[in-house]
Amino acid sequence: MSTLVRRRLLVAALAAMLIAGFIPASQAAGLDTVDPKGLIVLMRHAEAPGVGDPPNFELRDCATQRNLDATGREQARRTGALLRRIAGRAVTVHSSQWCRCLETARLLDVGPVQELPALNSFFERREEQEAQIVALRRFLAGLPPDRPPVVLVTHQVVVTALTGVFPASGEAVLLRTNGTGEPAIEGRVKADGSR
Repeated sequence: MSTLVRRRLLVAALAAMLIAGFIPASQAAGLDTVDPKGLIVLMRHAEAPGVGDPPNFELRDCATQRNLDATGREQARRTGALLRRIAGRAVTVHSSQWCRCLETARLLDVGPVQELPALNSFFERREEQEAQIVALRRFLAGLPPDRPPVVLVTHQVVVTALTGVFPASGEAVLLRTNGTGEPAIEGRVKADGSR
């Protein structure tokens, strides 16, 4: 078994353990019960079977990447419906440049999608993690607390590096702007909209 395959299996095993019990359901918050002002919805892309990207991966060629399946597309639509209930279409959406994130962001159908490279995956480029998280924290620090919600569609590694939370596919971590690069965590919302 190659080193890459072993590493991917280890990551998958760790994900299963962490997802099972990181934050009790009693501490999670649903999108429909929170104040939309200053809300940041930090979302892992919806279900895209597999781990990482194929060896021939190219950023601008979706055929070379892991992509959403039917479950992932439905997850994104359900989350979009929740977002529209609390904020209408006054939502700003930023996405990683990976196809699975861009498709998730578009299927939310809450506003135009803007690419934000600070949300890109560094799963197989860990040397880029520190600079990228610094850039993302700078972006977050610039968000005013009274603004409409911001949705950030990204990857597990980015969510975990920023918050310590290991989200499932399609899961969102709810953050609150506070003028710093470390917004407060308010809860989590699973891909099915449950708390």
